[in-house]
Formats: sequence, structure tokens, C-alpha cells
Amino acid sequence: MAYSDTINLVVGDTLPEVTVTLRDSNKAASGQTLDPENSETWDPIDLTGATVAMRIRKVGSTTVASTLTMTVPAPSTDGKAFTNFPAGTLTEAGVFEAEVEISYSGGGKQTVNDLLKLKVRNDFD
Repeated sequence: MAYSDTINLVVGDTLPEVTVTLRDSNKAASGQTLDPENSETWDPIDLTGATVAMRIRKVGSTTVASTLTMTVPAPSTDGKAFTNFPAGTLTEAGVFEAEVEISYSGGGKQTVNDLLKLKVRNDFD
């Protein structure tokens, strides 16, 4: 499985805020030439009316430990969505993976292929 980023976290923390920019790898961004190897050339996905969720599970598990609803700021044509980690989300150390899922107002669903990797260490307390 491909991971797009690794985010280092600590058990019990509620921050940092994680922001993702969702892009269409089949369409060039305005003023860009499409390069399949460079996501900066991809067109941002219009998230108007969509709900974006981050689903987290421990690596090797099939059980989703947390589902976080991400905030989509207006205007939502730049593909950006963000979330923090509410209390009760980062409850144990380990390596987790997160997928980002878009649910469109018209009923369609799209899941980002690449996963985020979350490395969570124990707190000193």
C-alpha cells in the first residue's frame, strides 16, 4: 500500500490540525501541464456540498478505530479539507493508517487511493 505522508503524533494529543488538498490526477490544474508524477500539476477537486471523512485503523487491522469528519472551508473549490484529533482518538501508541473518503451531495463516493501513515508514540506522563 502506498502512503502519501507520515504524521508523527503523541498519545492523548488533540493537535496538530491535519490539512489535505484533494486533487484529480487525470486533469491539469489551471495554468499547468498535467504531469502524472507531480501532484502539484493536478486540478484541485471541487468539494462544494461534499462531506470528507478520515477513517483511521491500526496497521494490520481491518477494524476502523476512528472516523473523523473533516471541515471543508468555503469556498470549497481548492480541494482543501482539515481536521484535528478530538479527545479519545489518539488513545494508544502504534502505527496507524488513515484513508480519506469524499461523499458527494449527489450520492457518489470517492476514496483517495494513497493512505496517510500515523506514527503515535506514548506520552511521558
